[in-house]
Amino acid sequence: MDFGNFLAALTPLNIALALFGVIAGTIIGSIPGLTATMAVAVLVPITFSMAPASALILLGAIYTGAIYGGAYAAILLNTPGTPSAIATTFDGYPMAKRGDGDLAVALACFASVFGGMVGALALLFLSPPLSKVALAFGPVEYFWLSIFGLSLIASLSTGNLAKGLAGGAFGMILSTVGVAEVSADIRLTFGSQTLISGFGVVGALIGLYCIPVLIDLVAIPDRHLEVEDNVKSVRIGEAARIAMKSKWNLIRSSVIGTLVGILPGAGGSVAGLVAYSEAKRTAKPEQKFGEGEADGLLATESANNATVGGGFIPTLVLGIPGTPPDAVILGALLVQGVRTGPSLFQSGGSIVYTFIYGLIIATILMLPAGLLIGRYAYKSIITIPKAILVPTVGFMTIIGTFAIRNSISDVVIMILLGVFGWVVSRFGFAASPIVLGLILGPIAEQGFVQSWTIGAATNNLIGMFFGRPISQAIVLFTLVSLFYPAFRAWRMRQSNLKEGT
Repeated sequence: MDFGNFLAALTPLNIALALFGVIAGTIIGSIPGLTATMAVAVLVPITFSMAPASALILLGAIYTGAIYGGAYAAILLNTPGTPSAIATTFDGYPMAKRGDGDLAVALACFASVFGGMVGALALLFLSPPLSKVALAFGPVEYFWLSIFGLSLIASLSTGNLAKGLAGGAFGMILSTVGVAEVSADIRLTFGSQTLISGFGVVGALIGLYCIPVLIDLVAIPDRHLEVEDNVKSVRIGEAARIAMKSKWNLIRSSVIGTLVGILPGAGGSVAGLVAYSEAKRTAKPEQKFGEGEADGLLATESANNATVGGGFIPTLVLGIPGTPPDAVILGALLVQGVRTGPSLFQSGGSIVYTFIYGLIIATILMLPAGLLIGRYAYKSIITIPKAILVPTVGFMTIIGTFAIRNSISDVVIMILLGVFGWVVSRFGFAASPIVLGLILGPIAEQGFVQSWTIGAATNNLIGMFFGRPISQAIVLFTLVSLFYPAFRAWRMRQSNLKEGT
């Protein structure tokens, strides 16, 4: 790490690649169904003729921009552009509904840049020690981590907790359809060849979030968002003041995102949900999460962008992809002849550090680019007639779902899940617990089966599941997450009783 690597990242070519990557990633990420993984994969071939450092900068910038771009559809259409933006819908769309969509877009940009910087700086200074954290996680830790993620339903359920848990259980059932994670058994397909591949997370995400929104847009004649007559720009100054006031929330959420990012397979969706839950747990009584609370939006957007830098830590240091886009980027590195591993920072230090500095530059460039794109995205979505908006979004959801596996069956499943999601939403069942169960189900199943197999082979099942220090800590956090909402409600009732007397 020296000043020469920083200067190498500042060449006109690398700056142009970083800017292009951020813009392209933001646009692709804003389209429902076109995930960050897809954004990176689509543009990988153009990097094969580039120098390794420049190729990495372009791919890292695309990844960063796509994670941020997912916030646009989440805020303005209540549809996560990427899975990482699931929790962004909780407060982002309510803000847009009450006429603060421009403020929400600006807040998302500031939070994304802050989280991205924290993740990139962690990658720069803490890669070797943080990579050891990923090595300490075995199957049982991933099992308990997924259970911890599922326990967040308790704090994320804004209405009936039982309905939230039922939704999470239904999502886990959906995750078991098809080929088993470990044994490769065929389950719950009922003889259908279509269901052998299971319910894809992205297709289910698009269906459960997009289709109900489209149905409501058609059913309700009024404009879907409140808007002033003269929209000039996003509210940058106001957003900056709110972000500064919530600096501790941003720092905490970014650290959570970085730590979750270094755990292979976790990703931005888990990081955003954990950070949102923690922000809600530490909120002041007057803060109304789920009703347009700025801290909720700041927490999830800073966390999911911090996973970009965090995910590169195990990818570069251990050769273990931290997130799905990292796996694509790792493949591009191997094509370039770059071998990842503990010796990379010595043997290929110039490439790695030039890339890290380029990632920092791309994150900085995301601020002006994101605010500018956000301004026009906001103006376009709120002013476009429904007769154009609904078919356009519907077309993008179909194309996005089809492009994942080039399968018409995925499109049919997506539409059926969407109609199902719209129907159950009439009875108070939210889409988020279902999607959370679908995402975490395979992680929980694989971790449980592998841990049980190892424990049975060593005649130490109890010790396997409860005897490891990291597992004990995660179990403790899980119990706190499950019972804290009830404890907080009891404490507020006691306080109200005292005030009444």
